[in-house]
Amino acid sequence: MEVILLQRIEKLGQMGQTVKVKAGYARNYLLPRKKAIRATDDNKAKFEKQRAQLEATNLAKRQEAEAISGKVEGLTVVIIRQAGETGQLYGSVSARDIATAATKAGVTIDRNQILMDRPLKDLGLHPIRVALHPEVVVNITANVAKSEEEAELQVKAGHAIVGTAAEEAKSLDEMLEQVEQAAEGEGEATEKAEKPAKKAKAEKAEKSEKPEKAEKKAKGEKADKAEKSGKAEADDKPAKKSKKKDKE
Repeated sequence: MEVILLQRIEKLGQMGQTVKVKAGYARNYLLPRKKAIRATDDNKAKFEKQRAQLEATNLAKRQEAEAISGKVEGLTVVIIRQAGETGQLYGSVSARDIATAATKAGVTIDRNQILMDRPLKDLGLHPIRVALHPEVVVNITANVAKSEEEAELQVKAGHAIVGTAAEEAKSLDEMLEQVEQAAEGEGEATEKAEKPAKKAKAEKAEKSEKPEKAEKKAKGEKADKAEKSGKAEADDKPAKKSKKKDKE
């Protein structure tokens, strides 16, 4: 079947192109979602009349998508599911589940924008492509885990935590936390132990400064006396000299 694309379709064509597709794909996906119209003579004529308006609308939507792409790119959504020891899920994670998790994380995404070939069926960090617009595609990560705690461990490890690896990761995480707490405790103890020593040192320095200050003060007073005495002698010399002349 031939159809005229009303928007860009990945691996199929750009808006306005006439392409051949399978009848089932056209009837079940392209036509009901208004991504294309049948390539009849009437539809071709209508499309050409509305081409300018369609292209302007498409450009505006693309610009809106580009404006929010920075907020969505690199987003990680956590999805909690039950799973076996091997990491196989008791069920699956669909595009709807990922869209719901993204909305909870503060980003509104429609399930039809999630580009997935098949549902997710195991634990781990799964890269997911999101079409904010047919021409604007970003990447997010679906962190599927059995608990919020394991989701955090998977982010640190960079892969799924399954079986004994989950317990080992928890133990390692707890051990690192204990080491950090012990280091903080030792630091506080050392600081407390150093305080009396610093205080004693300061008191000792203060005591040693007192005699030195007293000695400096005494020296200063002695120098002042000597200076005053010298001035007095200098003042007396003319008087003595005058008395001597009078005697003569």
